Amino acid sequence: MPAVPVVPTVPTVPAVPCADPLGEPFLRTRFALPARPATFLRRQRLVDHLDQALGTPLTLVNGAAGAGKTLLAADWAAGLRSPVAWLTVEAGDRRPGVFWAYVLQSLRACGAPASDAVGVPVDASGVGRGLPAALAAELSARDRPVVLVLDEYDCMTAPEVTEQLAFVLRHAGRGLRLVLVTRTEPLLPLHRYRAAGELTEIRAAELAFTPEEAAALLELHGLSLPVDAARALVDRTRGWAAGLRLSALAARESADPELYLKEFEADRSTVADFLLAEVLKGRTPEAQDLLLRVSVLKRFCPGLADALTLRTDAAPLLAGLHRENAFVEHLGHSWYQLHPLFGEILRAHLRVRLPGVEPELHRRAARWLRRSGFLPEALAHGAAADDWDFAAGALVDDLAIGRLFTGLRSDDLTQLFSPMGPEARSPAADLVRAARDLSRYDLDHGRAHLRHAEERLADDALGPADDTSRPAADAPGPAAARLSCALLEALTARLTGCPPQVEEAAEAADELRRQVPAHLLDEHPELTALLLTHLGSARLWAGRFEDARAVLTTVAGTPGGASTVLLREESMGHLALLDYLNGWLDRAERKALAALSEAERAGPLRPSGPGSGSGPGPGFSSGSGPGPGPGPGSGSGSGSGIERLVLAAVAVDRHELGRAQALLDEAARLPSATRDPVTAAGRALVTARLLLARGKARAAVEAADPAVSTAVASPWAASHEKLVASAAHLAEGRPDSAAEVLRGISGDQPVCAVEAAALQLAAGRPRDAVDLLDGIHAEGPTGPAVAVGAALVRARVAEEAGDTVTARRLVAQALLDARRERLRRPFLGAGAWIRPLLATAPSRALAEGWLTPGPPRHGEQSRRGEPPRHAGPSRRGERLRRGEPLRPEPLPSLLVAPELSGREHDVLERLARMMSTEEIAADLYLSVNTVKTHLKSVYRKLAVNRRGEAVRRARELRLL
Repeated sequence: MPAVPVVPTVPTVPAVPCADPLGEPFLRTRFALPARPATFLRRQRLVDHLDQALGTPLTLVNGAAGAGKTLLAADWAAGLRSPVAWLTVEAGDRRPGVFWAYVLQSLRACGAPASDAVGVPVDASGVGRGLPAALAAELSARDRPVVLVLDEYDCMTAPEVTEQLAFVLRHAGRGLRLVLVTRTEPLLPLHRYRAAGELTEIRAAELAFTPEEAAALLELHGLSLPVDAARALVDRTRGWAAGLRLSALAARESADPELYLKEFEADRSTVADFLLAEVLKGRTPEAQDLLLRVSVLKRFCPGLADALTLRTDAAPLLAGLHRENAFVEHLGHSWYQLHPLFGEILRAHLRVRLPGVEPELHRRAARWLRRSGFLPEALAHGAAADDWDFAAGALVDDLAIGRLFTGLRSDDLTQLFSPMGPEARSPAADLVRAARDLSRYDLDHGRAHLRHAEERLADDALGPADDTSRPAADAPGPAAARLSCALLEALTARLTGCPPQVEEAAEAADELRRQVPAHLLDEHPELTALLLTHLGSARLWAGRFEDARAVLTTVAGTPGGASTVLLREESMGHLALLDYLNGWLDRAERKALAALSEAERAGPLRPSGPGSGSGPGPGFSSGSGPGPGPGPGSGSGSGSGIERLVLAAVAVDRHELGRAQALLDEAARLPSATRDPVTAAGRALVTARLLLARGKARAAVEAADPAVSTAVASPWAASHEKLVASAAHLAEGRPDSAAEVLRGISGDQPVCAVEAAALQLAAGRPRDAVDLLDGIHAEGPTGPAVAVGAALVRARVAEEAGDTVTARRLVAQALLDARRERLRRPFLGAGAWIRPLLATAPSRALAEGWLTPGPPRHGEQSRRGEPPRHAGPSRRGERLRRGEPLRPEPLPSLLVAPELSGREHDVLERLARMMSTEEIAADLYLSVNTVKTHLKSVYRKLAVNRRGEAVRRARELRLL
């Protein structure tokens, strides 16, 4: 530490002065503890922290103007038993003689005077070496320490005084406890005290009021505000004490104080007067100009500030403003931000001082941020400047247009570009309009804007967004716009069900990707993932299952990151559907649950910063006001919902109908639940199968139609629709119509083929059923659902041919394959022929516990995905994600209840009462022949031949 300078020519005299070295009387107010107003709130947490000052030589209370530093220190000092010397420092104290004269007088005022040996300064310009040394020696000899509080120490800028004070502090030992209350960092070597554990620090973050403290402060002002409302006010003021007090005083004058505080406008209040007087005025013209111009920014660094001022002095000015606690907060890595209230006030002041300059400031900021690689902020400032061609060009040029579809800032981007009007005429602007419309499934307007962009691109290649927006060597040129066109073409073709056009767009995109900088593709993996997702979905729609699997697997394996999380979820959902359509229930369920888990792990997607290690990012908001928050289109289940549809389909095949309905309802609440052809067809398929399982054949036929208009029909969607129609015809007693509907279903779709074979057999056409099974061929291996369905069809054929041995063997094999997947529907819809075969000992053992009543076999509980017996109840969503039923469902009878007409049900009820045909006819006022016709229809639907069998079967199916 530097030695105390020696000034031997300045004498001191051992007298008690009544004036300072300038001959002016001491001002007693500078030694008095500041009075605490009636509305002062003691915050015990800060008082407790300040108590640590009694154990450390140096204490620093550092905060901005109005942070509550002085009142805190005064309130704490008033409760001390040790003598407290209080001195409010002023600018005149920069002269050593004046400063030490006032320090000595403050010691006298608190009852701890220095002896005559210390002396008193007689020259304002300096003191001799003896005074600091003598004072330190006397203080070190004290039994009880003196607490010396120097308030407003930021006024002290004289290095000589600081060196002398450090000397006294070091040599006074335990006799002195120095407390500095300041807005700035003192020149003392704080790092040494901090390293030695001899420094107590209370800074701005700790001085800030908590919501609970703010509510208590408002109570002292006669205002009652809930903690939640107080929290909003604290967020606006960052817990700034003066801001809270001044707003409370103003609110008391309002007719509706609570509403005033909620709608508090800093630029029109006493807070503005305080900040302008305490912070802005008195600064140099350059500092004032800098503060006014950067007020349009949410955050800034010296280079960005220089771009707005057109000077090169921002670095030292910002460092000085931060050091002086002038409401300029340091974010790290040379980035700063203004206190929110100060920023609001400065923007209002800017519009008065420099009218009309704000749009130009936004424009300069947008171009600097674009050059520096901060796209989100560049877009926000381009929009604030109404420079839509720049903003759209920057988005397209950066290959970031895919962000409108991925949940990552998609809502922010949509809101950002929503004010863009027809004056923006660049191809990029039309591409953004097209993307915005397509993200809302507005195909007509989206295609129109896309055609317009393509026409303009054909005439004039789209270059960088601005001559200075990106280095020329790094510019992707028109390839970026054409690649964006290809992406939107692929999406449009997917949504309209036109796989050939999706393939064409994907091929064009492959060529264009080679023409853009590789690092841009690396920065935006969502663009490639989007293209592949569209391609995979289109191939799935076209029935090219293995080709679809290849590209969707690539998307599912894309490295983790927020920009592709929804695409990974969607691709895994599509892969789950592929497994289901190929008969792999367990695989489909696992992939669907993995898709849900992928979204849950990512959590809600929020705007993130620009990266590059440059400090926290502000999303898309500029400093001109609060930016849009994260939208709802993110997080778990925010995609197409196809994974829930797959889980519902699996639940239907396992006869977990309550769970299936719950999953369908959840999927229906998602925004894109019926817009995408694959999703719409999947929902139609599951809904129809669920209705069939509940015996509502006619409703199932209506539900089987996806109700989406597509350019190309999907073979698997059409086949499943035919299966539902055929099943409905059978349930209504029209076997010939049922068989006729099945024409066109081939072995190319194994799951559909085995279901069609079962329906053909039920319609009395065993030869056609066997031909369908023999004609099955698939691109890849088929799952257990195909094997089970085929085995049951062949078993029935064998049983009807009298080959009971083969029938039993096939049924046993089907049970074995189905048990692993818990596949119940093929057995429940098989018909009466299977009951005797299931009654045999081997089959009964294989079916017990999962198909027929009875305890589950060893290990069956875990295979069924049920919780252990001791597990507590799970919430509904957690149970769905684990694959559990919403409630225990009894194992059903082995046949699906057919749909009976009202009159057929009346006849069946009277049949159960043992009434004769004539008695039924008389009771229902029908002819005997009409009753016989109804009885034949009932027998056919129940697959029985006698009255007693019909009644027994109806009771099994709960029709009676």
